[in-house]
Amino acid sequence: MTSTTRTGPGDPATPQPAAKTDGRAAASARVRLPRIGGLRGRLIVTVVVVALISAVTATALAYRESREAVLKRAQSAAVDDFRNSVERLSPELDVPADPRSLARFAREVSSGLRGSLVVVRYRENTAVSAPSADRTRITPALRAAVRSHSRVSLQRVEQGGQPWLALGAPVGLDAPARDGSAARPSGVEVYAVVSLAEEERDTAELVRSVQGGLVPVVLLAAVLALLAARTALRPVRRLARATRRLATGELSIRVEEKGRDELAELAHTFNETAGALEHSVGELREQEALARRFVADVSHELRTPLAAMTMVSSVLEEDADQLTPDTAHAARTVSAETAKLARLVDDLIEISRFDARAVALTLHELDLAEAVRATLAGRGWCDRVEADLPPGIRARVDRRRLDVIVANLVGNALRHGAPPVTLTVRAAGDRLTVAVADHGPGLAAETARHVFDRFYKADSARARSEGSGLGMAIALENARLHGGTIEIAPPAPGIGAVFTLRLPLRTDSAS
Repeated sequence: MTSTTRTGPGDPATPQPAAKTDGRAAASARVRLPRIGGLRGRLIVTVVVVALISAVTATALAYRESREAVLKRAQSAAVDDFRNSVERLSPELDVPADPRSLARFAREVSSGLRGSLVVVRYRENTAVSAPSADRTRITPALRAAVRSHSRVSLQRVEQGGQPWLALGAPVGLDAPARDGSAARPSGVEVYAVVSLAEEERDTAELVRSVQGGLVPVVLLAAVLALLAARTALRPVRRLARATRRLATGELSIRVEEKGRDELAELAHTFNETAGALEHSVGELREQEALARRFVADVSHELRTPLAAMTMVSSVLEEDADQLTPDTAHAARTVSAETAKLARLVDDLIEISRFDARAVALTLHELDLAEAVRATLAGRGWCDRVEADLPPGIRARVDRRRLDVIVANLVGNALRHGAPPVTLTVRAAGDRLTVAVADHGPGLAAETARHVFDRFYKADSARARSEGSGLGMAIALENARLHGGTIEIAPPAPGIGAVFTLRLPLRTDSAS
């Protein structure tokens, strides 16, 4: 039971009921927002939550203020009615009073207070307007206040979930004097308990009306948030689409700049970045084109003098036995280096053709076993390679380019792997596979990532090597030209590097 005692000259009290907070209830009332990844979703949730909090806060404040105002008004009216009834009926009360006169006085005062409970006390006698009524709402604190003051005292009581107003005043022997002095006490005390349930119902009805408007307010806030999110995020979506197109290589893409806000600044920054990127990529492409053109031109220009050098070196190498030892060694060295230079020039010319898209397939239906066996025999590798070549596998391929692919794969295994080197040809469905494996240490992860890069050499510590660093790149380009690819198998115990050429059994056309 919560109560507040105020005493004064008949003016209404302003009680402040003690607030009660249940920690567990507060913890259970916490709202956990769902995790929404999109910016639009977070914006809508934020606006709705803010609107909901604002509406609930406004409802709570309205309830508190309206309840207090209604109760104050009811309290003032009850105090006035109580005072007037006591002052009007007290002259008719004979003192000392007997129980019968006290009971009549209690009933008459109660009739003037809408039938509220009235209790009259005089010394040891007590009279009640309704004997069966609950008198516990008249607290000791209120009785003490009545004994110590000559005016109306009041106390607001919460009992059984209902608000009550308890009033009390002493009864004087005569009316107050004109000079303001209090009437002589008679020893009679009169108390009244007035129900405030009707006022509480009015306040609750007002709150329910306000709560009924919460749902439309929240829905309206959600709709407005959705519209605001669509309007605010439309430039962001345009920027996202432009960024994706920029990532795919469409460097000329730009976004429209509207307004002077942060989004417009972001669009301006994107346009500047895209422009700078387009300019830089354009310069790089021009430089790359110039470099490729230079390599192609130089390679073609070297072919004529290189042919003469090859012819002369071949003559010198044939007559080396008739020369002095130093001269013969020099002649053989020149011949070997000229041959390497010729292979490098041929590789450069071949790769420049791929860059210029000037290559084409010459397709023939071949027996794969015979074609691969001819590649091994032409280079003297039949004794160094264990070949598993099932007969009867036929496919439409470019014989020269297949020879280049197999020669590069096998040559790479012989140079960098360890024996035995195995070559296996298989056909399954519409796919042809040619696997070349060695039993060396295999490829390191870094080497496997770059093995098909141009001019890449695994042993970077050597200033020179037998190859040009273009063989694997040329092999991959020829495989792609057939509509196939070359794959590197993951490392396995007891097996070195494994390269697998995968081609379609039939190639209808090529570009």
